[in-house]
Amino acid sequence: MLLRLLALSWRPATAPTSCAGVRCLSSGSASITVPLNFWAGRRRTSKASRDKENVYEPATGRVLCHLEPCGGEEVDQAVEAAKSAFGPWSKMSGMERARIMIEAAHLIESRREEIAEMEVVNNGKSITEARLDVDSARLCIEYYAGLASTLAGQHVQLPGGSFAYTRREPLGVCVGIGAWNYPFQIAAWKSAPALACGNSMVFKPSPVTPVTAVLLAEIYAKAGAPEGLFNVVQGGQETGSLLCHHPDVAKVSFTGSVPTGQKIMEMASKGVKPVTLELGGKSPLIIFKDSDLENAVRGALMANFLSQGQVCSNGARVYVQKEILPEFVQAVVTKTQAIPIGDPLLESTRMGALVSGPHLHKVLSFVEQAKKEGAKVLCGGEPFVPSDPKLSGGYYMTPCVLGDCTDEMTCVKEEIFGPVMSVLAFETEQEVLQRANNTTMGLAAGVFTRDVTRAHRVVEQLKAGSCFINNYNITPVEVPFGGFKMSGIGRENGQVTIEFYSQMKTVYVEMGDVDSLF
Repeated sequence: MLLRLLALSWRPATAPTSCAGVRCLSSGSASITVPLNFWAGRRRTSKASRDKENVYEPATGRVLCHLEPCGGEEVDQAVEAAKSAFGPWSKMSGMERARIMIEAAHLIESRREEIAEMEVVNNGKSITEARLDVDSARLCIEYYAGLASTLAGQHVQLPGGSFAYTRREPLGVCVGIGAWNYPFQIAAWKSAPALACGNSMVFKPSPVTPVTAVLLAEIYAKAGAPEGLFNVVQGGQETGSLLCHHPDVAKVSFTGSVPTGQKIMEMASKGVKPVTLELGGKSPLIIFKDSDLENAVRGALMANFLSQGQVCSNGARVYVQKEILPEFVQAVVTKTQAIPIGDPLLESTRMGALVSGPHLHKVLSFVEQAKKEGAKVLCGGEPFVPSDPKLSGGYYMTPCVLGDCTDEMTCVKEEIFGPVMSVLAFETEQEVLQRANNTTMGLAAGVFTRDVTRAHRVVEQLKAGSCFINNYNITPVEVPFGGFKMSGIGRENGQVTIEFYSQMKTVYVEMGDVDSLF
């Protein structure tokens, strides 16, 4: 999920300058003791005695803070706060809601560096990427603020002067459940369209990355939102289940794995609640022999190594036409080996730490399995220890390129969710399309070619919801994002998402006498 970099390089002269080089935080220095739950306008602690969970700083491996999970009482309080806020918020005009959302966007802009640093500390990605994530969150809120005043129905003229009209109305209390790879951005991507439509929200971050969603809650509150409009409850599976089953929740939007998405869909179905599911992928990137090779290599790197490879839309199956395979492999290995790994708060770093120790172990085990199945490690795929002693306990690995891969290998079939690129050869367009579509998932796909006709022909036949031509992992907020098949239901971003956070009411108006059969 990366914004077009050039679009973000421009910054107004009045915008706060980045404190890059004047770090407010350094890896290993942050300590968080304030409560991470938030509802009814302020941070909250649980009254019940529950075991707290450790939250780790990926860059160092040390304990960053302790998570206080919410139980039934806290979930009820958060949902009740959201219900209370829904009344006045849903009665506001679109312009009134937009003013508050724009103010929230301005506050995000003013706190850009602070939010980005906390995202790095809790997630492990580079500060460069974290800033772009914060920008994406801000732009998303600005975009839906612009749409808030455009929500409208339709007038239908009927015989005899009678007519009908439709009203687009909010759903009520929506639940957002976030993932750990884009904590702040996902909170904004889910809340912005929900709030623009007049809904309120209870948001549950991943228990691995609980820190920055509460910053967004504080920002909405400071911007003038009614108390309880956007609430944050922390916790894992139990808390998520309580939210999905809650009788006062009207909709659930989830980002995460396919198995968890299936469980959420099942739980929501008990109350016939609509769901938006943005799930996993094992996406293909097809590189034809007529491609601009330099751009194709850049695209392959963007498709595999953003956020340490922890991106659901990654094009991890890189199909390269046989004629250019040796040249492509040499170039992509050279570029991969040159990626600076280390302290994610340093400006020079381009690959930080994976999100947790267990996840690092899982990704490395995929590399070992690939070797057993006959893949060749062309570079990387090993644990990495930075030279700075304070980072020695962090969760680092060298980005990996696997060659001699076949479609039957585990590394090609299963989502690794780490910095591991699998390179496969192909000969013909028809062949590669069949192989590319041979998966139960369909989140994204990409094609590199100079032949515009071929590009559109191939994209038409790719069974994926988000496709790229001569680029990859570009997600402007104006454009819908989501998948086919088991990669999910519904869309995030773009105008169409309004339909997933609202409901249509039809009103028939009779202007004459009732024509009764009785």
